[in-house]
Amino acid sequence: MDLPSFLWLWRIAAWSMGFTLSAYLVLAVSGGWISFSRQTQRSRPGWLRPLHYTVGGIMVALVLLLLAIGIVGTLGEYGSLGHSMHLPAGLDVVALVVLSASSAIFISPQRPWVRYLHVGTNLLLLGALAVVTLTGWQVVQKYLP
Repeated sequence: MDLPSFLWLWRIAAWSMGFTLSAYLVLAVSGGWISFSRQTQRSRPGWLRPLHYTVGGIMVALVLLLLAIGIVGTLGEYGSLGHSMHLPAGLDVVALVVLSASSAIFISPQRPWVRYLHVGTNLLLLGALAVVTLTGWQVVQKYLP
């Protein structure tokens, strides 16, 4: 690609990553609230579960947007992929987010193991987000003048 500058693309990526981290925080809080309500057999607000699902869907979309930006931007800048550890870290995040979202659909009292899969995946996702943030910061330093 012969675009004059990829700065606009990196700005979109930076905002998307910020929103992704914010979504993860909202999901952790709302998921914790849902779990606490279930374990203590207390009622929870009717809007909590739909909020959790909606923010989760938004997070999936943001992560897929980040994947597309990373591929387009790197191919446009270098002509190939795999110039840093950011690619495998990003692919790990994408895989964990997709696994988390798909497992959430199947959580039920008949399949309690799916809940453990969902929560465990999200704990792994926390570490993966930390790694992808760190490696992403290193990548951004290459593009800044």
